[in-house]
Amino acid sequence: MSWTLWLAIAALAVAVVALAVALGLRAQQTRQRRAHGDAPPVEEPPVEDDPRELVAFVANPSKPDVAGLETLVRAAFADAALPDPLWFETTVEDPGVGQTRDALARGADVVVAVGGDGTVRAVAEGMVGSGRTMGLVPVGTGNLLARNLDLPVGDARAALAVVIAGSDRPVDVGWVKVLRYAEGPDDAGPDPARDAGTEHIFLVIAGLGFDAAMVADTDDDLKAKVGWVAYFVAGIRHLHGRRMRARIQLDDTPPVDARLRSLLIGNCGRLPGGLTLLPDAVIDDGILDIAAIDTRGGVVGWAQLFGEVVMQGLGVRNDLPAKIGRIDHARARRVRVRVEDGEQAQVDGDVLGLAVEIEARVDPGALVVRTA
Repeated sequence: MSWTLWLAIAALAVAVVALAVALGLRAQQTRQRRAHGDAPPVEEPPVEDDPRELVAFVANPSKPDVAGLETLVRAAFADAALPDPLWFETTVEDPGVGQTRDALARGADVVVAVGGDGTVRAVAEGMVGSGRTMGLVPVGTGNLLARNLDLPVGDARAALAVVIAGSDRPVDVGWVKVLRYAEGPDDAGPDPARDAGTEHIFLVIAGLGFDAAMVADTDDDLKAKVGWVAYFVAGIRHLHGRRMRARIQLDDTPPVDARLRSLLIGNCGRLPGGLTLLPDAVIDDGILDIAAIDTRGGVVGWAQLFGEVVMQGLGVRNDLPAKIGRIDHARARRVRVRVEDGEQAQVDGDVLGLAVEIEARVDPGALVVRTA
């Protein structure tokens, strides 16, 4: 017999002995566990994820209606057998964007803005493109987005019911970029929030001219007492302001020059008090609606203009050319406007400052909102 055959037989013998020793040790360990009353380890079934939504609330504590709302929210979720929600509060330094991103990082399926239009804008900015849902509990002065989505305003319990049992709807988002600010004492200097080129989100209406000046001049104490009526009080002071010279370009069409009081760029068009500035605006059509507003003739022109706004909200339009107060409508996906000397600019009631040139664009279906 050759030496290689002897070597193979020896290796086989060693393997058999090793297997026997291993089986013996295992049998001995089993007997010891049984002697000490230890059962063999049992694999636990995997833990399934909770299929229920995790909801986070981002609340503005400066709003008086927010006090005590956290208790109401947690009770409503307990009654609905839903997971206890996350609760965040905004600060002066961070009005809601950071809190929203923190909530998403912690796994929130829905993030609810509790506050006014500023809080809604901040939460929306943090959620755009995430694919997750934004809810609203409106407790502000204007509550513009809530009104345009027919959500309950001034009724926290009803708004919570929509958050818990509503349906989701993708909507468009608008962005405004100030390409150049006016120089002078009204310039904010090095503040990065106002550096030229920063995009500012809007969900309802951005404006340049009279409307933004009215917002900028609104008294905060009066607004807290009488609500959105304070905007109209501020507007009276600007009725005799100068008309602005503007160069307007819609998409890739040639720019046109115009004299007007205000230029509105809207994602939707309903305002407090039942006024509709942009009757054709639809929040999920992928298009921005533009309204060029002009008046002449002092108070008479403004009176005619107000009548135009009321009538178009009722579906009636007067297209006669010889009007001293008029609204001209257009539609585009991108708008660029340049004005002489600079005019106040605003997005959903938040003032951006004196702008010489702005650009606005639409971001179709970028935000999912919970509706009734």
